Amino acid sequence: MTLQLTGIHHLTAITADAPGNLRFYTRTLGLRLVKKTVNQDDTSAYHLFYADGKASPGSDLTFFDWPVGREQRGTHSIARTGLRVADEASLSWWRDHLKAEGVDTSEISDVGGHKAIDFEDPEGQRFRLIDDGGRGGFNPWMASVIPVEHQIRGLGPITISVPDLASTETVLIKVMNMHKVRDYASPDGVGQVHVFAMGEGGPTAELHVAVQPRLGAAMQGAGGVHHVAFRTPDVEQIHQWAARLQEFRLPSSGEVERYYFRSLYFREPNGILFEIATDGPGFTVDEPLESLGERLSLPPFLEGKRASIEAKLKPLT
Repeated sequence: MTLQLTGIHHLTAITADAPGNLRFYTRTLGLRLVKKTVNQDDTSAYHLFYADGKASPGSDLTFFDWPVGREQRGTHSIARTGLRVADEASLSWWRDHLKAEGVDTSEISDVGGHKAIDFEDPEGQRFRLIDDGGRGGFNPWMASVIPVEHQIRGLGPITISVPDLASTETVLIKVMNMHKVRDYASPDGVGQVHVFAMGEGGPTAELHVAVQPRLGAAMQGAGGVHHVAFRTPDVEQIHQWAARLQEFRLPSSGEVERYYFRSLYFREPNGILFEIATDGPGFTVDEPLESLGERLSLPPFLEGKRASIEAKLKPLT
């Protein structure tokens, strides 16, 4: 059987305002803070995870809190993050809700086969709410400020920007076993967008590649995206992905134990950072589901440094 990714696992972005970030994503978007931890490679920085009610893989939107300036937009980057809602009625509700919260949105339009609206967070993080037709799993958070029928159901699709398609397409198809399903004109009028699907496809498992050779290269910062992660079911399959990258002589991090999942990092040919991550063991490995995100969680190898780590972190509220 061909080795297959099963969809988007999580997306990790950058904020320079952790308290503001927490307010927006929990109070305006109604997501659940499911893990409050630190960047395992830089323990001076928070790593905040927002997700659905059960912290499901495929619903994780995460942020590194770094004291940096704003992102310089451009190509060689992850350009827009898709967030799924149930139907077009929910898109109308979100357009009105966001405008009431002082957030500018586009009008509802058809983007790449999905009804959608675009908006940005206070730091310029770019999002696209899409009507997923009720497809894909959904675990509501009953304590959310958003009514259950309108809650964000998870991630996808994710849009990346590259100046040239050929080398990226080779990695997506030949190495990552994605398949190309369609293309469409970019809604901003800059370039063509090519849609690649993983496994059974659908909104939870699409990567949209915008080809934009006229743009300069992006520079990461607040309001930008650090990396996107793709789902693989278990450790056995991540072993196989590590071997596959080696077979194709594609440099990688090797397997990295993140405690909540095991990861494998590499850059596609246009320099965008990809991660493959296991579905488990998940965020309940060190906290009960009912109280996720209420205290600072640290993986075992950092627990002995808790006092010094906590002393360097600023309060979130």
